[in-house]
Amino acid sequence: MNTYGDNGNILMLKYVGEKLGVKMTFDIVSLGDDFHASDYDMAFFGGGQDFEQLIVSEDLPTKAEELRKFIEADGVMLAICGGFQFLGQYHTNASGQKLKGISAMGHYTLSQENNRFIGDIEIHNDEFNETYYGFENHQGRTFLAEGQKPLGRVITGQGNNSEDGTEGMHYKNVYGSYFHGPLLSRNVRLAYRIVCDALSQKYPEVSIPGFETILADEQKGQKVLDSKRKVDS
Repeated sequence: MNTYGDNGNILMLKYVGEKLGVKMTFDIVSLGDDFHASDYDMAFFGGGQDFEQLIVSEDLPTKAEELRKFIEADGVMLAICGGFQFLGQYHTNASGQKLKGISAMGHYTLSQENNRFIGDIEIHNDEFNETYYGFENHQGRTFLAEGQKPLGRVITGQGNNSEDGTEGMHYKNVYGSYFHGPLLSRNVRLAYRIVCDALSQKYPEVSIPGFETILADEQKGQKVLDSKRKVDS
């Protein structure tokens, strides 16, 4: 699935990987295709609108076991919006249909009536001491389960459910979020972290260049843009 240009996250992962001197190749796993956990070092699961999510929900059971195996083996994954929802137990769409997830984690998603969470959002990840900026646009209200950490604590915006102050999730090497736009284009440190997770899993003996060595200029440029957005708003 690919809503609001979320496949731009793949371009950002590719960019960071190449800055680290890594050759990266990507496959599209679509309806009817097989997914084998051992074939991949990293996976991206994008978001979709209700119609696309209904179609995907009918195909997803054929991939569920291998996806769970990939996640539990510390495979690296970024899941956005609908992809994030499908990793959990279930989510309820706008028409009241309850779509089963793969239950790789215990979170679940409820719908809202006549309301969406839309707007700029800022969160802080206390574990990494990093702040992430983005744009949220979702009707679902997601509640995390035991063993899951949020991607961040909401500073501005609504987050997962507008109740508990959480946004997204982090479980093992899986990152989930409602940030569209895409997420990684405005959060270079998170893109670096995800790529490094994958490299560390595949090549544990290799020394990886530090963020400041290869990507400090991109981070500085992003801070300037985010500061300008705050002034303009």
